[in-house]
Amino acid sequence: MKATLSDIKNTSNNWAINQFDAEREFLTSYAAHSDAIFRYCYYRVFDREKAKDYVQETYLRTWKYLAEGRKVDNIRAFLYRTATNIIIDESRKKKATSLDQIMEKGFAPNTDPRQKTQDHFTGQELIAIIKSLDDKYKDVILMKYLDDLSTKEIALVLNETENNVYVRLSRGLEKVKEVVRGQEVFALRM
Repeated sequence: MKATLSDIKNTSNNWAINQFDAEREFLTSYAAHSDAIFRYCYYRVFDREKAKDYVQETYLRTWKYLAEGRKVDNIRAFLYRTATNIIIDESRKKKATSLDQIMEKGFAPNTDPRQKTQDHFTGQELIAIIKSLDDKYKDVILMKYLDDLSTKEIALVLNETENNVYVRLSRGLEKVKEVVRGQEVFALRM
């Protein structure tokens, strides 16, 4: 069976329409989700420039995927999953950081716990506590409360059941409470 000129034109037109749809979907997703993806990356790596690079790489990989004619049912979950994979890939390549490098970035250990009030933790302190959690708890807490993702969307991003996400959120928040209570007790002793 030979392809006729009209078959070739129809195939070419369908390809052009699919490319147009992919481009439109990509631009819409960038406008809607790029800030949230940046925040997600930033609160995973705590480095503005790396976060920007990860967002750029996330959208580059997403564009390549869409340009190949593949479909994405939930673009938001796809973007988060892609960003997560990039962060994981980069963390595997990560090299040790010296204390001097950490202190240059603004970390200074607090040596006087009396400076803290009993019942008040700043956002930076809470982020530090959350950052110290295991990844499985940290990820769901950041996605839920910083990126405002629903439990269903988090489940899609992590390829987990919604029930597992609920359990991780609950356990992660309990661990945060334990750390906060421990710091309050330590501060009272001083």
